[in-house]
Amino acid sequence: MSRTDPGPLPAVLIVEDDPTIGHHLHLGLQGHGYPTTWCRTGGAALIHVTETKPGIVLLDLGLPDLDGVDLARTIRRDNPEILLVILTARSDEIDVIVGLDAGADDYLVKPFSLTVLLARLRAHLRRRPISTAAETVLQLGALTIDLASRRCHVNGNDLTLRPKEFDLLAALAAHPGAAVSREELMSEVWDENWYGPTKTLDVTMAALRRQLGDAAQDHHIPDLALPTITTLRGYGYRLDPPRSEQGLTRRC
Repeated sequence: MSRTDPGPLPAVLIVEDDPTIGHHLHLGLQGHGYPTTWCRTGGAALIHVTETKPGIVLLDLGLPDLDGVDLARTIRRDNPEILLVILTARSDEIDVIVGLDAGADDYLVKPFSLTVLLARLRAHLRRRPISTAAETVLQLGALTIDLASRRCHVNGNDLTLRPKEFDLLAALAAHPGAAVSREELMSEVWDENWYGPTKTLDVTMAALRRQLGDAAQDHHIPDLALPTITTLRGYGYRLDPPRSEQGLTRRC
């Protein structure tokens, strides 16, 4: 469900050791209504995230005390709900892939304009669900997807997904057994105006597959009881319902 009434803007944590960039981001975001905090080290950022749980973290990778990629992994592991955006001068494709695979929802290469950053944040926030009184639940065999609470379960056990992993799974589960094109997924899960690398879809899909596979092993779930993600070369992906319960997918 798209966000139609954004309400108060989420708090932003800027993790940036460059005083010029940090100051510019701090003032710019505050000027557009975002409650903003600026940390110059990874250690200070970890403390702030633990204590305040900001809605958005803007993370530079070149920090003086901690490796930025390791910090991204830690933030994502402990805070799957946070919108995590990497801001860095590292522009090689492998750096982008590593950053996204570490848990980032987005990746902007310096120099970038504040206007572009604000547009990216608006796009991400539009696609985050708003609270509703009626819950919507998708059930596919042993897998339960609660769209209202953004929670996932495998046989009643929590499955912790990153925000984009959850969005991607929900987009596929909305049409079980149907082919969904790459363009549709990029538009629905990211943004119709996304102009970053489309490799982010493949990285997120691979991570989602690993999560489902690991959950099956951890909880001894037979393959027949979980849906499977099928790659359709040259087109997109399809979420096939569990073979043991074909046709039993339902909405509640």
